[in-house]
Amino acid sequence: MFGPIRGEWDRQWNGWWGDNPPYHAPVFVLTHHPRDPQPMEGGTTFHFVTDGIEAAFKLAREAAGDGNISIHGGATTVNQYLAAGLIDELRLRIVPITLGAGTRLFDGVPGLNLEQVESRAASTFTHLTYRVVRS
Repeated sequence: MFGPIRGEWDRQWNGWWGDNPPYHAPVFVLTHHPRDPQPMEGGTTFHFVTDGIEAAFKLAREAAGDGNISIHGGATTVNQYLAAGLIDELRLRIVPITLGAGTRLFDGVPGLNLEQVESRAASTFTHLTYRVVRS
């Protein structure tokens, strides 16, 4: 979700958000292509992690201290974190559009048990919040 690049990094690209991204904290970007950290205005620094979800999770947990961390991404990223048992709460935004193809959410996540916590409708999408129930 850092950018549209699907290969070696284009150093001119600094993310979708301009010079002052909305995060104001360290952000850990999963990638297959190493890149030096990208400091931005407002306290955001993008760190590029090539060692997988567990490494990114550990770095985010250390950076957050006692605070919460948030995992953003597409279905592949979310499925990996769910399968590893590293998500406690799942927030989805459902938008009624047809894309024609893509990765299915929850594929490869055996035994997933979700409890709906909240549902809010907006004019163009619906917010759903689920708690991951562990046995």
